[in-house]
Amino acid sequence: MAISLSGWRSVWALWLMALLLSACGGGGGGTSSTNNTTTPPAPGPVAAAANVLTMSFERWPSTAQINAPFVSVTVCVPGTSNCQTIDHVLLDTGSFGLRLQASALSVEQSLPVVNNAAGRPVGACGQLASGFTWGSVRRADVQLSGESASNLPIEIIGDTASVYAKTPSACSSTGGNLGASVASLGANGILGIGFLPQDCGTTCVTNATPGLYYACTGSTCTGTTLAISSQITNPITAFAQDNNGATLVVPNVALGSNTASLSGSLVFGVGTQTNNAISSSATVLPTDKFGYFTTVYQGTSYTSSFIDSGSNGIFFDDISFSECSGFYCPSSTQSLTAILKSPTGTNSRTVNFWIENIQDVPSDTVAAHVGGPSILSGTFDWGMPFFFGRTTHMVFSGSSTSQGTGPFWAY
Repeated sequence: MAISLSGWRSVWALWLMALLLSACGGGGGGTSSTNNTTTPPAPGPVAAAANVLTMSFERWPSTAQINAPFVSVTVCVPGTSNCQTIDHVLLDTGSFGLRLQASALSVEQSLPVVNNAAGRPVGACGQLASGFTWGSVRRADVQLSGESASNLPIEIIGDTASVYAKTPSACSSTGGNLGASVASLGANGILGIGFLPQDCGTTCVTNATPGLYYACTGSTCTGTTLAISSQITNPITAFAQDNNGATLVVPNVALGSNTASLSGSLVFGVGTQTNNAISSSATVLPTDKFGYFTTVYQGTSYTSSFIDSGSNGIFFDDISFSECSGFYCPSSTQSLTAILKSPTGTNSRTVNFWIENIQDVPSDTVAAHVGGPSILSGTFDWGMPFFFGRTTHMVFSGSSTSQGTGPFWAY
């Protein structure tokens, strides 16, 4: 995910791939025509429904932010009506689970602590591409629009309980403390709806994986194993229905426009209701078990490509562009083309995208076609501008649809 003009991204660090090889079930993905170039129609508004959550794009909490989709999340002390709605939570397809700032929560200390098998309270390190969050793992009933998940493990970033006061070095050494404040995170929290149900999975059941979960006593936190049922979990996967994936619907953003307001929709489920059906003109793109696919750009294949609504630009390497504060600033708007491929190469699609000069974007514009250089070697980060004017479906790992078994995405 990204928040400032220097850009920060939400995709879980690539080193996690090696640690999680057994973390989730494999996926097949569906079928589609190879090298589909049909352009689906621009999405219209989605009618209010129990499985629809509004996304709003705002320059919040500072004018530096752009292309940030915010949602509101309601959390309750499990089994009670002691609830609080948290606004300005960043919607992020590049991470896993709900993570909320303690400073935004009045019910923080009323949420039950998650303990490990030895009965010690568990801390969590959220590993993001350009920094980390640190906090507790607590349980809450989570409500998103008209659907809910009960007793869900979530991270409370900056938990004020003394046992979490000291950040473990294996966590703090990964970058800047993005969770130090609402301003540094750029949000009151993160709603991670990536392809994996949990942020670790079976690997953390048997291994005290460095930099993820910790058992805390006094002022000391050490790595710990953790049952899957206690790991931070994508709330959608815990819904009673519409739990196999997510559909993002974002209006078109005109090139060179001053877009002062923009809203879209997060629709729970894929192919579970009429409002989340995959169009017959859509391309289905299977990914590997972590959600990665291949992008071919100017003859180079980037095998660790991903879609990431939490990144505020399209981040890729092109030495022909000049750079301004972490973004590209071409002399004129650039029209570019890339080919997206499944890991096996059986499904592909040509996609057009644009890069505008970040310096030409007005300070009150909430959305624009911007991008910059990648900070992760060998990656192509299809951030929020990719979603403009599209209905994008994500099917979670191991989940079933009429188009096949996830993980895959389609648009």
